[in-house]
Amino acid sequence: MHGCIDNIMEEHMKKVITYGTYDLFHEGHYKLLQRAKALGDYLIVGVTTEHFDEARGKVNVVDSLLERVENVRKTGFADEIIVEDHEGQKIEDIQKYGVDIFTVGSDWEGHFDYLKAYCEVVYLERTKNVSSTMIRKEKFPIVRMGIVGTGRIAPRFMSESKYVSGIEVECAYNPEMVSAIQFENEENIPVYTEKYADFLQHVDAVYIASPNETHYQYAREALVNGKHVLSEKPLAFTYDETFELYELASAQNVVLMEGIKTAYCPGFQELMNVAKSGKIGKVMDVEACFTRIANPESRERTDAKYGGAFLEFAGYTLLPIIKLLGIEYQDAQIDSIYDENGVDIYTKIQLRYPNGMATAKMGVAVKSEGNLVIAGTEGYILAPSPWWLTHKFDIRYEDPNVIEHFEPNFQGDGLRYEISEFVGKINGTGRRDYKLTKEESIAMSRIVEKFMKNRQSI
Repeated sequence: MHGCIDNIMEEHMKKVITYGTYDLFHEGHYKLLQRAKALGDYLIVGVTTEHFDEARGKVNVVDSLLERVENVRKTGFADEIIVEDHEGQKIEDIQKYGVDIFTVGSDWEGHFDYLKAYCEVVYLERTKNVSSTMIRKEKFPIVRMGIVGTGRIAPRFMSESKYVSGIEVECAYNPEMVSAIQFENEENIPVYTEKYADFLQHVDAVYIASPNETHYQYAREALVNGKHVLSEKPLAFTYDETFELYELASAQNVVLMEGIKTAYCPGFQELMNVAKSGKIGKVMDVEACFTRIANPESRERTDAKYGGAFLEFAGYTLLPIIKLLGIEYQDAQIDSIYDENGVDIYTKIQLRYPNGMATAKMGVAVKSEGNLVIAGTEGYILAPSPWWLTHKFDIRYEDPNVIEHFEPNFQGDGLRYEISEFVGKINGTGRRDYKLTKEESIAMSRIVEKFMKNRQSI
């Protein structure tokens, strides 16, 4: 008789399922599980394996699977804990366990709507201002991140940061009210519009995605206040200002990184390693091109002082040159084609080295083949557009029948690798600074300064 009653109760039990990595377990995780439990009678929690996290693009996971499972168990909210290890498992689990509600945080809103065919889908609001009291101290604190600027790059940062363990975007800053309000409504985080210093009090680190002419001042003030800084390129318009920022970061014992995302992509690192390995002999010439036809109304096409092709793309095209041929170039020639508004719509940089040469081409209203070609004494490397994301590249030799093809792993738009490197450096888990060194960044600033002087003389 009791068995029949138990079966009837189980049939009417509302089952809820949720999934996550639950790395560096904090208050946000706790509250999300608490609210998931409140949706029904029985909560199933899926914890992802390291392998599946990597396959779906999650980077920088610190805790082991066993640690993450144990932290979920300690909350007391999970009636059952399962392990998620492959694509498509969510549908399998919903059917297997007779799930009524699937739920995840609102930062994934819309992403799992396909599951509505199998059960109800509920997106729960994220926890704002994650409390450090719930963050485990024996490993690493969660990096409280603030975004400076709310233009087109900022939403991409929000999206990509979800795939990086150990970071929470807490708030943003933009003195332009209209953009600030729109971003606050769309991303559901507070946006400060008045004192920059007030904004800095709420974060450990900043990502500077504001207009080019503001990078230096925003970075400097953040560093003075002891905040870690990840800034879009260029860091500054002069060698002296760039050098100053790195010296200030060192004095304050904080991380300063220039956001040339290509430098941090695994495929680009593999390409650089192959080029330096000797497989194509000695590297003698590097040609890098990055062009697009930008919207005529965009900042790149209308701002003669701080827009244009060079400031938009030079960081990318100079990167492989500086990394392969070094920072000690003998001469730099910069030539630009300007439109009627004074915007450089196409710029070519030619660098001469003691035993090599290089060309960097960039455009915002001129289109060319966007290849990266690295010429050596025994062969060459060809990375097709978009080489700056490095989805694939070939090694080619004198014999045209011999081609070595590489297709490195790549997830998202590449920004997550940059964010992961930044968090790793803050926590001291990042490896030696080789992906983009201070010296390389400062060397590129000399070319930026020369371009800015050329522009002023026109």
